[in-house]
Amino acid sequence: MLDNKSDNQEILEDELFEHFRFDVPKGQLLLRIDKFLMNLIPNATRNKIQNAASAGDIYVNDVPVKSNYKVKPFDVVRILLSHPPFENRVDPENIPLDIVYEDDALLLINKPAGLVVHPGHGNYTGTLVNALAYHFENLPMNSSERPGLVHRIDKDTTGLLVIAKTEAAMTHLAKQFEAKTSEREYIALVWGNVKEDEEQLKEILLDISRTECKWRFC
Repeated sequence: MLDNKSDNQEILEDELFEHFRFDVPKGQLLLRIDKFLMNLIPNATRNKIQNAASAGDIYVNDVPVKSNYKVKPFDVVRILLSHPPFENRVDPENIPLDIVYEDDALLLINKPAGLVVHPGHGNYTGTLVNALAYHFENLPMNSSERPGLVHRIDKDTTGLLVIAKTEAAMTHLAKQFEAKTSEREYIALVWGNVKEDEEQLKEILLDISRTECKWRFC
């Protein structure tokens, strides 16, 4: 039979989602938890933290605490809410997709400039992933739990994205990007007096390509 602490932990894991976790270091001085969290959570205000504590959303060592609780060394502070973190949620949205090719294994989508590829800080809705969730069911998840994605391009870039429709396609495409056997062609508009020679420009474009490849699972 589970003891009380283990029983509490099981209930928390079944019903709540961890949004933040902080392991208090051994050198921490006693400090009110609202002040402690203000220093660690981006864009948090003392009022928001106090409201979270009043709602029972702030836990220390798996026990809800109020905003006047003083953290001490080795405490484990967690923010637990009834919904997943927004960056991990994928709500289907009816956003049009420009599909230039499709078969049973994959899609080729022309992403317009201005469209964010996946939810993240400051862009929790209106992304390509939200559109994919609306138009397609059961797309395979990548290592970051994002459906169909095997690579990405920046918000302000217009370009083609390959989307996997099956687990086999996800694995095969991911291996291609990992091995850099896939080929891409970039078209750039350049204005002004270009003084660099062709080889130097090629190196600049290769650097951009290498940087983007590092983000293929973002």
